[in-house]
Amino acid sequence: MSTASATPRPGAVLADLLPASRTRDIALVVGGAALTGIAAQLAVPVPGSPVPVSGQTFAALLVGTALGARRGFLSLALYAVVGMAGMPWFAEGQSGWSMPSVGYILGMLLAATVVGALARRGADRSMARTAGSMVLGSAIIYAVGVPYLALATGMTFSQAVAAGLTPFLIGDALKAALAMGALPTAWKLLGRRD
Repeated sequence: MSTASATPRPGAVLADLLPASRTRDIALVVGGAALTGIAAQLAVPVPGSPVPVSGQTFAALLVGTALGARRGFLSLALYAVVGMAGMPWFAEGQSGWSMPSVGYILGMLLAATVVGALARRGADRSMARTAGSMVLGSAIIYAVGVPYLALATGMTFSQAVAAGLTPFLIGDALKAALAMGALPTAWKLLGRRD
């Protein structure tokens, strides 16, 4: 690996440490979509909720942060389009566009873009900034997912919050803690902190 590819330019994300090429970008986008699909299979049903706890939100935020806004958006868009077209890689092996949890998937697309943009500004370089980025990303997912859940199921907004947000807060805190350790550590191991 050359020094130019090992030392990123200002505003770089982790993926920028790989030698630049169109093939790299395509592989990262496809890989990010696949990672999200695999993580979605780590799902546990939540009693009283049509939305399970899964690894897909963590993967979506990690993909956005590591790949940056553009590649993160493309990766989650690929994940969403392929899943809506019938690939059973949404949580619990679901697919299609008529699920009550589709709003969360759309929220992940937006969240990956936002956390990717924040990562370009160094939000993945320290524990505190990473935590803030993950909290914001999760809030974006809920801001789209919970209202969609209410509309799709006929729940009131408060019922949708009780079924589609409250049971997930502890898990989201654990996911943020994992990211707080993993992302700044990756930069530290690579000898680069901004």
